Amino acid sequence: MALRINDQIEIDDDLLQERFVRSSGPGGQNVNKVSTAVELRFDLANCTVLFQRQRIRLERLAGSRLTDEGVIILRAERFRTQERNRADARERLTQMIRTALIEPKRRIATRPSRAAKERRLKAKTRRSDVKRLRQKRPDLS
Repeated sequence: MALRINDQIEIDDDLLQERFVRSSGPGGQNVNKVSTAVELRFDLANCTVLFQRQRIRLERLAGSRLTDEGVIILRAERFRTQERNRADARERLTQMIRTALIEPKRRIATRPSRAAKERRLKAKTRRSDVKRLRQKRPDLS
C-alpha cells in the first residue's frame, strides 16, 4: 500500500522498508521478547515524485536521520504494538514530507524609518544617561 502524502503525491512502497526491532527502555519481560519498535527507511535518493527543491528541504528537515546513501531512517517505539508504531512512523514521515512541500516565503529586505532610527538613538541616549548617573564620582577634596 502506497503512502499518500496529498492529492498529487504518493510514495511507492518500493521506496519504503520496514524493520521490526526490540524497543529500548522499561517494559518488563515483554520488552525482551517482542519486537514492537519500527524502523522505517525511506529511500529519498531514488524518489522521483519530489522536485529537487522539495528534496533539498526534506534533506534539511531530516537532519541526522538522513544517511550518506540518501535514506531517511525513522524509529517509532512510543506504543506497545507493532501496528501502532508502524502507523506512527508512517504518519511522522508523511508530516515531514508535507512540511518539505511548503515553499518558504522569500524575505523582502526593508529599512527602518527615520522616526524608528530616532527613537532607537533617543532610547540609547536615555540608557547611557542612566548608566552615567549611576557611576561613582571620585572625591575631589
